[in-house]
Amino acid sequence: MSQVRQVGLLAAGCQPWNKDVCAANGDRFAYCATLAIYIYQLDHHYNEFKLHAIMSEHKKTITAISWCPHNPDLFASSSTDNLVIIWNVAEQKVIAKLDNIKGAPACLGWCWNTGNAVAFVSQKGPLLIWTISGPDSGVSVHKDAHSFASDICIFRWHTQKKGKVAFGHTDGSISIFQPGSKNQKHILKPEPLEGTDEEDPVTALEWDPLSTDYLLVANLHHGIRLLDSESLHCITTFNFPSAAVSVQCLAWVPSAPGMFITGDSQVGVLRIWNVSRTTPIDNFKLKKTGFHCLHVVNSPPKKKFSVQSPDKNHYTSSTSEAIPPNMTQNQAFSLPPGHVVCCFLDGGVGLYDMGAKKWDFLRELGHVETIFDCKFKPNDPNLLATASFDGTIKVWDINTLTAVSTSPGNEGVIFALSWAPGDLNCIAGATSRNGAFIWDIQKGKMIQRFNEHGKNGIFYIAWSHKDSKRIATCSGDGFCIIWTIDGKVLHKYKHPAAVFGCDWSQNNNSVRIWDYTQDACINILNGHTAPVRGLMWNPEIPYLLLSGSWDYTIKVWDSRGGVCLDTVYDHGADVYGLSCHPSRPFTMASCSRDSTVRLWSLIPLITPLQINILADRSWEEIIGSTDNAIEKGTPPLLCGKASRDIKQEVEKLTCNPRVKKLRLFSECLSPPGGSDNLWNLVAVIQGQDDSLLPQDYCKGVMHLKHLVKFRTSKAQELTTIKMSKFGGGIGAPTKEKKLKEAAEIHLRLGQIQRYCELMVELGEWDKALSVAPGVSMKYWRKLMQRRADQLIQEDKDDVIPYCIAIGDVKKLVNFFVSRGQLKEALLVAQAACEGNIQTLHVSTPRRTSYSDDIYKEDFNELLHKVIHELAEWYFQDGRAVLAACCHLAVDDIELAMAYLIRGNELELAVSVGTVLGDPAAQATHYALQLLARKCMMIPMCFPSVAYRNLAADLLLMTPDNEVDLVKLCAFYPGCTEEINDLHKKCKLPPAEECIQLAETAHADGNVFETIKYYLLSQEPEKALPIGIDFVKGWMSNSNWTVDTVYPVLDLLSYIRTEKLLLHTCTEARNELLILCGYIGALLAISRHYQSIVPALYEYTSQLLKRRVVSVPLKIEHLSKELDAWRACTQSANQSPEDSPCTPPSDSQRMVYETLLKRLKEEPLKGITGPDYVTGSSLPSHSDIHISCLTGLKIQGPVYFLEDGKSAISLNDALMWAKVNPFSPLGTGIRLNPF
Repeated sequence: MSQVRQVGLLAAGCQPWNKDVCAANGDRFAYCATLAIYIYQLDHHYNEFKLHAIMSEHKKTITAISWCPHNPDLFASSSTDNLVIIWNVAEQKVIAKLDNIKGAPACLGWCWNTGNAVAFVSQKGPLLIWTISGPDSGVSVHKDAHSFASDICIFRWHTQKKGKVAFGHTDGSISIFQPGSKNQKHILKPEPLEGTDEEDPVTALEWDPLSTDYLLVANLHHGIRLLDSESLHCITTFNFPSAAVSVQCLAWVPSAPGMFITGDSQVGVLRIWNVSRTTPIDNFKLKKTGFHCLHVVNSPPKKKFSVQSPDKNHYTSSTSEAIPPNMTQNQAFSLPPGHVVCCFLDGGVGLYDMGAKKWDFLRELGHVETIFDCKFKPNDPNLLATASFDGTIKVWDINTLTAVSTSPGNEGVIFALSWAPGDLNCIAGATSRNGAFIWDIQKGKMIQRFNEHGKNGIFYIAWSHKDSKRIATCSGDGFCIIWTIDGKVLHKYKHPAAVFGCDWSQNNNSVRIWDYTQDACINILNGHTAPVRGLMWNPEIPYLLLSGSWDYTIKVWDSRGGVCLDTVYDHGADVYGLSCHPSRPFTMASCSRDSTVRLWSLIPLITPLQINILADRSWEEIIGSTDNAIEKGTPPLLCGKASRDIKQEVEKLTCNPRVKKLRLFSECLSPPGGSDNLWNLVAVIQGQDDSLLPQDYCKGVMHLKHLVKFRTSKAQELTTIKMSKFGGGIGAPTKEKKLKEAAEIHLRLGQIQRYCELMVELGEWDKALSVAPGVSMKYWRKLMQRRADQLIQEDKDDVIPYCIAIGDVKKLVNFFVSRGQLKEALLVAQAACEGNIQTLHVSTPRRTSYSDDIYKEDFNELLHKVIHELAEWYFQDGRAVLAACCHLAVDDIELAMAYLIRGNELELAVSVGTVLGDPAAQATHYALQLLARKCMMIPMCFPSVAYRNLAADLLLMTPDNEVDLVKLCAFYPGCTEEINDLHKKCKLPPAEECIQLAETAHADGNVFETIKYYLLSQEPEKALPIGIDFVKGWMSNSNWTVDTVYPVLDLLSYIRTEKLLLHTCTEARNELLILCGYIGALLAISRHYQSIVPALYEYTSQLLKRRVVSVPLKIEHLSKELDAWRACTQSANQSPEDSPCTPPSDSQRMVYETLLKRLKEEPLKGITGPDYVTGSSLPSHSDIHISCLTGLKIQGPVYFLEDGKSAISLNDALMWAKVNPFSPLGTGIRLNPF
């Protein structure tokens, strides 16, 4: 199993230099950075877009991407290495490549008239058409589109007229080709340019989807025109509010005929247009930075929640309900219900819902080029700064993976950065040609520049942390220079060649520049296949060295013997920078030419140390000196400042120091993403005073007793801030005068209800609602409900005040849940529970209190439902710690512990469970059992006598531990003396005595005791036939249950591996593997491990087919059970939106019911359901593995089986090991992915 696990990913932004760099189809959209394409897919359950895949086959800059209009799984990409690739998104793989093209494709697009051809072009042409498959496969040249007089900026195929294509050129002209018509080259330049040599590049070009002839064109300086490609004249020229406005992107809105949108280049203003008007009908300022490209998604995301609209009633009376208009008051030009993929010049990417006027997804900032350096802020392990080729430094919050600051302007290529010491909140940057600078983050500006190196590249910069007034730089000019922060040069050191690195000693204020060729080399670490740029010593384990290379890998070395402990392949290009923070020493950040920053957990490298802490071992087994730690063969010991500080703080305490010790080490060792949040909630549950909570507590998952209070405080803070809104709609509303006149008459006649209904019909809800109480409060409430229903149908945030006013909490909570706004749903539900939202009851005063109790009970149920949904959202996103926080927020300790265990956060679960005590005891004991299983592998990974008792120490912390201790001793592979020492520690008889005890138990007919003592003896193989015969005997009975056979099978599975693999045990081994596989399948059904149930049935069937055994199982019966499970669970789990499936047959129902009767109920609350470890949702760049269980690409962490080649996902490995201890390869080797 990998020793380095990815726990976070900062995706690259969208590149701003090529045009066709974003695309969409169905419920996916894509954009490309320099070297990789990012695919986002809609999660229909939570109605949000998630990063689904990173495609990275191109080695040079990607120039264009295009989604296949006929197949949502296919898209094409091109790059400057003269390469075109066809991808399958669903399978995340390349299906075709075309290389050695003459010239780099500047644009490409799928041919609309055929489903398997892609066209591409470079500079002045020709247009090349690649037919990917079929009898005509290969590349052909378009017979007319070649020999252009001006370079091609962009081209578009017509979506309806077969073979019709338009080109936009750098001189501002258009070329149009269509079969059977005269070819038109370099026509329709903007009018002021006709007959001149001036150029005004075409920046965007789109055919009208409802016309065969109309073409929308944007030129850089002369705006937007609607052209007729048949008559070759300009129909309309569209006017912008200012001559300074320019547009580089536009798109038609398919859901709104005649409507299109544009994005301004200077500022991020999205403008809505209709071809019938020359000015925009609406403007939205979405960002400060300008648009680069945009794309309208054809089919909007599905909404889960809808309200039945009333039946239309054409005959109205004074009391009948009016049918409100479908459109808003701006009926002539209402905003279209469309979604726009927006890419901005600063790398930001988002999906904007025009109808609801909100972002469905937004990544504010992202590097668009190589990231050369990354560094943690010295006084804050949660802030990471990155320096990039794109000329910016960005600061990221690694808990939320969002950018919090970006440097102003463009500094050229930035090679390195260095934080100022302490709390100065400044960063020094080193550039390729523009010297060095200091950026004051608080002021948002550069406060100093250093130009002593001239135009030579500065490769490294280091701010002294002993003297905050000094900075060192080194350069290609051969100098290392010491500066003061006000720009004064203190020293210049000359080196015979370019200087690539310098740093300050931590012990004094000198700079040491070493030429290692003049010194003795103590070790050479071989393994990388390209130059190494990133090196990092771990601040706590002195012999752990990490290296990042241009071969795309990160390697972890034990420098004592030059052994490579692990290799990480996830980056898609050269790895440049590595960094970790001393107070979080086992979380590492890496940056790369693939434009991503990735976060890694190094904890698996020090597993024994972590368990020493949990087992409350002595300080000598946790913390040591550097001299001792670097001795070869010494087990890992912490030697850094962070661990020494923890020891010092714990030793000060006189009351319950273990609780503090567990928390401090947990916060130090755990990766970011919720561990601090979890411990804050534990403190709240234990009664800690609110004044002791940290300042950032309110930014995470809060305990619900604080939620309303903290959000109220936030609202009061916001009221002091003046808000300004950009722009407004230009379209004026139209009103039906006769209805208006009739309404006024009804009002004067006192017929208020009729007036209200007419106002509703006119769409003037506010007027109707303002006088509705004049009819009755009941009528007003009913009208408010109708308005709320309509706004929900339109997916408008305006529904919120209506639901709050009438106290319809359920409707509002369901509305928020349907949009994936779970935190908003939670806030409303908690406010209702606290009585802040009044429900208007139509009841007598005497029944009011009774009704309030009923409602409060309903609200509590609703609150827990929302909390569960929010926890599941975090959990399925691979954030188990935050999922646990959600349950702790409502004091549900059992579920919180269950989610930590299902996320394989076992050490954290034990730490938290130990502190919380009795309410968490059962789950803590289960976590300790799983940790003990993990420890069984430690003697193999860390061969030290000190570790053989670790599992025993953990199990001795649990009650009723005899059987677990027996399993441990039975499995332990040591010599007789070591085994007997372990028996003694576990209070079990010596191995020699166990034979006699087994024979006595056998004579007494006690099968379990017989198996137990044989396993503990020197002849454990004798237990196999006895246990297997017992299980087969029970399973021959039609009424057997899992409870009757599982304890015996589970105990048998702990037989020492070398004994199980003996040739004499072949038949018994095969029968054991088959029985464990089948019972494992039943347990997987019981625990809802849906992803591995088919694999367990297939595993059992294959063993039955290939091996000679005598067990009461038939392949046909297994097949029937699997089919019945599939049919019944598919039917039960089907949502209303899914296409109908075939219902299970009566015989399938009977088989499934019989199967369910055999299952046992899980003793732990919340332990059922799939496992999702940290990083489960993170895609890999280049480290791609196919699961041998499912045949699909593995998303998230990978687990390698014993042959070193076969792989399954870590999630599947964990679930498999919990129900079947043996490897899926059928070798008899135990699986231990914990």
